[in-house]
Amino acid sequence: MHQLETQSGRNERPRVTVAAIVEREARFLVVEEQADNGELVINQPAGHVEAGESVIEAAIRETFEETAWRFTPEALVGIYLWRRATGDASFLRIGIVGSVDGHDPHSPLDEGIVRSLWLTREELLSEQKRLRSPLVMKCIDDYLKGERYPLSMLKSLLS
Repeated sequence: MHQLETQSGRNERPRVTVAAIVEREARFLVVEEQADNGELVINQPAGHVEAGESVIEAAIRETFEETAWRFTPEALVGIYLWRRATGDASFLRIGIVGSVDGHDPHSPLDEGIVRSLWLTREELLSEQKRLRSPLVMKCIDDYLKGERYPLSMLKSLLS
């Protein structure tokens, strides 16, 4: 397996992340979060898969930690490899569609998360410059095109 080479010449493996795609009444659950550079950006509830955790467990955990909504995964939408234009990091994002219920407004949100929002596709497009990455719209557009794969495709062999 080849590693991606960054502009600095270092080889770096992609970071494995999950993203929850949730639609309710033509609005998508997103978060407003502070990026590493201090800017406020918009993203799906998303994050890294932790050691000893399955992809599905990571999606459930990240969604709750970032939005205080309980996420029920239903299908895989896609697996996306993306590298930042600066070439300093690459990401392998696993987009999972599902539903939410059981919101806990008293649960503290992850550090860096300002708030969760429900936005239409059009509202997200109008904020395109604030999207954390092009993966946000790609996941939503693939979901809207009807892309769905069984969760059973996501195998976890954890010991």
